Amino acid sequence: MGSLDPHIVEDCMGYLKLYSDGSIFRSNDIKFKVSAIEDESVLFKDCLFDKRFNLYLRLYKPTKPRAKKLPVVMFFHGGGFCFGSCSWPHFHNCCVRLASGLDVVVVAPDYRLAPEHRLPAAVEDAMEAVRWLQRQCLSLSKEGHDGGDAWLDGAVDFDRAFIAGDSSGGNIAHHLAVRLGTRPREMDPVRVRGFILVAPFFGGEARTKSEEGPQEEMLSLDLLDRFWRLSMPIGESRDHPLANPFGPNSPSLGEVKLDPILVMVGGSELLKDRAQDYERRLKELKKNIQYFEFEGREHGFFTHHPYSEVAEHALQILKEFILKNST
Repeated sequence: MGSLDPHIVEDCMGYLKLYSDGSIFRSNDIKFKVSAIEDESVLFKDCLFDKRFNLYLRLYKPTKPRAKKLPVVMFFHGGGFCFGSCSWPHFHNCCVRLASGLDVVVVAPDYRLAPEHRLPAAVEDAMEAVRWLQRQCLSLSKEGHDGGDAWLDGAVDFDRAFIAGDSSGGNIAHHLAVRLGTRPREMDPVRVRGFILVAPFFGGEARTKSEEGPQEEMLSLDLLDRFWRLSMPIGESRDHPLANPFGPNSPSLGEVKLDPILVMVGGSELLKDRAQDYERRLKELKKNIQYFEFEGREHGFFTHHPYSEVAEHALQILKEFILKNST
C-alpha cells in the first residue's frame, strides 16, 4: 500500500512541494531575514483589485511629495512565479524605497502563484492590475470621483505611468510591454511611458554561459529549472514564449511598437546572459532599450538591499529614465 501513497515530485526549499497525485503543500511559515522598514516618509495601504481571485495590491506615496502630482510606478514582485507577495518584507521595503527615492506613487500588485495557477495566470492578473489603474483614472476624472480611491485623488499623474518588475516580475513587465505595444490605446487615458526590467526571469532550453557558471547565494540552476517546471503550462518547455521571448515559437517583435525599456542586472547573476541577449536582440530591432550591469552583484541586489550603495546608484538610473520619458 505504501508504494501507492503520493510522493514528492518537486520540492522548493521545503516551502513548496508538488506531489505525484497533483496535490500541493505550501508553507506560510517563512522566516524572513529582514523585517519591514518603518519609514515615515512614505504612506501605504492595501486595496482589493480583483474580486474573482481575491487579489490585493499595496499603494505607496510620499508623505511630502515634491510635486502636486507624481508619476506612478507599477511594480511586480519576483519569486519564480511560485513565491512572493507585495506584503513580504523585502518587497515592501523595496517599494518604500522606490516611492521615497523616486518621488513616485508605487502600485505593487500580487498575482496568482504556480503551480496552483500556472502561466499565463500571473500575466493575466498583471493585466488586470493595469486595468484597475485605468479604472481609477476614469473614476477620479468623473464629477464626484465616483468609484475612485480617494487616496489617489490628486496624487497621481496618470499620464506618466511606468511598469516595473523584478525577476519573474521583470518577465511580466516584458509581456505587458508587448501586449500594450500591440494595443497602444487600450489603457487610455492612462499613458504607460516605459518599462523597467530588473534581472528579468527569462529561460530557454539552450544553456547560457552565465547559467552554467557558479551558483549564487540565492539561486542555482537547479532552482531556476524547478521554477520553470512548476510554472509553465503542463507539457511545455523553457522555449515557450512565456519563458523565452525569442524562442522558436515566440512572436516576432519587429512590428510591435514597444515603449522605452530599461534593463538592470547584476554582473554575477545566472540570468545575466539572457538579459544581455534580450537587450541585443531588441536593439537589432531598433527598439528603444537601455541596459545597465552592476559588477559583482547577484540576484536580488536591489529588492533585497534597497538602501545599499548599489541600490542608490540604481535609483539614479531609474530617476533619469523616468524623467527622460515623462515628456
